[in-house]
Parts: sequence; structure tokens; C-alpha cells
Amino acid sequence: MKANAPVLTLACLLLAGGIAEAADSNPALDLVRRECSTCHGAQGISTSPTFPNLAAQTPQYLEAQLKAFRDRSRADPHAQAFMWGMAAQLNDAAIKTIAEYFSKQPPAQGESADPAEVAAGRKIFEEGIEKQDVPACLSCHGDKAQGNEVFPRLASQRRGYLERQLEAFAANLRENEIMHQNSRHLTALQISQLAAFLSSQ
Repeated sequence: MKANAPVLTLACLLLAGGIAEAADSNPALDLVRRECSTCHGAQGISTSPTFPNLAAQTPQYLEAQLKAFRDRSRADPHAQAFMWGMAAQLNDAAIKTIAEYFSKQPPAQGESADPAEVAAGRKIFEEGIEKQDVPACLSCHGDKAQGNEVFPRLASQRRGYLERQLEAFAANLRENEIMHQNSRHLTALQISQLAAFLSSQ
């Protein structure tokens, strides 16, 4: 798959007529329309809690994950089931185009959650849990969970997705040494509280 349209042309097409018109002259955006939108929504708002929201995600993180899916270095069960085959056809230019497209979409609305859960999750996110050797999440993910380059946006992410990813990091099903160390001491309740807070933002 080739994605040769320059960034300026891509931006003009998106402004002029949205993804449908842009896809006519850009194979990567045609893939977004035909394939990615099935699970992640045309503007990156997922259609199921199984799949993450991609809207407003950092482009650096999206690029890194698509490349990891493509070379199969991200090997958690959902990556294998859903993304290995999809990413195999992407070259670097297509990955960059897709990442930039989703990063520029308006973020999802936060999901409602129990205020007590949200407050408990906020405390973990902002302060960590010293006695469990869990650092504050904001040090990498930003004070509003907005993400920071290769550290992903977590705000308004799907709650179920967040819970599954933290569990996968803790169990080393999704390999990332930093996240393994940061999540392995969290209890199931604390994971749920943290996910409740982040998904509500």
C-alpha cells in the first residue's frame, strides 16, 4: 500500500470534504474508511469497548503501535487477533497518514461513572500509591491524561479497554517493562477505579 499525498494536500482534502473525499485520492485514508472504521469508528470513536478510541491520540504513539503490530513485536492476544493482519499491509507512509488523521479528530466524550470510583482513580493517577510502589500516572501521560508523544492519551479512553490493558501489562501478556512494573502491584479494584477516572475525562 502506498500513501504518496503530501501532508498539505491531505489537510486540504480533509478540510474540503472530509474522509470520504480524501480517501478517493489517498489509499491510507481509504483503508481508514473501509477497515479501521469498522472497529474504531470513522473518526476514531470506537464502536465497542473491546476496541480503543483513537481520536485525539498522540500521533507518535499511534505510529509506534502500528509498527509494532506490523512487525509483531506487540503480541498481546487482541493484537494478534485483530491487528497483525491489518497492519501487515501498511508501509511507513501509510502508518504516518493514518496516525495523523486520527490524532486530529475531536476526542471522545468522557463516560459517566460512580463519583467515588472516579475520585479514587484520580488519586491513583495524580499521586500513585507509594506503599505499593505505584508511581503517579501523570508523570508520563500528562496532568490531564492527554498523552505525551509516545506515552498515550488515556483521557476518555474506553473503560473496559483500559482495564484489559492494565491487566495485560501486569501479567506481561503485553510486554512493556515500565508498564509491567507500574501495574503489577495494582489490585483489581484499583485498576477498575483508575479506568473509571480516565474514561470519565
